[in-house]
Amino acid sequence: MDAQKLLGELASQLLSGGIEVVDLTAPLGPDTPLIKLPPELAVDTPKVEIHTISEYDKNGPWWAWNWLKLGEHSGTHFDAPIHWISGKDYADGSTDTIPVKKFVGPVNVIDCSRESAADPDFLLTVDHIKAWEAKHGAINPGEWVVMRTDWYKRNGSEAEFLNANETGPHTPGPTAEAIQYLIGKDICGWGSETIGTDAGKAGGMEPPFPAHTLMHKANKYGLASLCNLDRLPTRGAILVAAPLKIVKGTGSPIRAMALVAKG
Repeated sequence: MDAQKLLGELASQLLSGGIEVVDLTAPLGPDTPLIKLPPELAVDTPKVEIHTISEYDKNGPWWAWNWLKLGEHSGTHFDAPIHWISGKDYADGSTDTIPVKKFVGPVNVIDCSRESAADPDFLLTVDHIKAWEAKHGAINPGEWVVMRTDWYKRNGSEAEFLNANETGPHTPGPTAEAIQYLIGKDICGWGSETIGTDAGKAGGMEPPFPAHTLMHKANKYGLASLCNLDRLPTRGAILVAAPLKIVKGTGSPIRAMALVAKG
């Protein structure tokens, strides 16, 4: 089937419901959980604010609209390479310069929900990924890889979502070796259901925050606070994760979604 016919079939399947569009995005508003960092390390992102400009009133009699105050890395969001010091020098590393074809691609879902339910500090290792590949097939260049943990089900409560105590945050994520292995597969990017792309205890890893440090060093991308990965097949879905075209943007809230064949 040539490309034009393929697009026509895709359009037909979307209209008929043969292909489902699955929303992978958390609601974005004043109650959106945001990452908390030690004050000696960083200034935190401010809470999301939504302010009314007009609502069918004297400020605009026939229309309603708002202005927003939010950080680039609020809610379900995209991490660009220049977000991290290891990727700061890429000319195509900001949200306005990344090739748009990178925002759409096949997605591999590694299901770690059972392990994460048993241990919130669960770490995905190279051996876990190799075992997944032995069962489901090799991860290919240019594909996305996301870690399903069902952590998004905690998103309604910031305390439960961050899951922090006096010893720090406790959320699942990848080891540095796992991230390096995926970079070796030349994936497009890495995604998670937690507040960030790294595990809660990633600050103590070598290198610190490896999903950020290594992925962005390799000019690759991150997705955080994804939802509904339990509604995706292990393989075969198409991920759409497009950030706003912010000038020199280090990231952006997104409306992430996936195209999934029904039946």
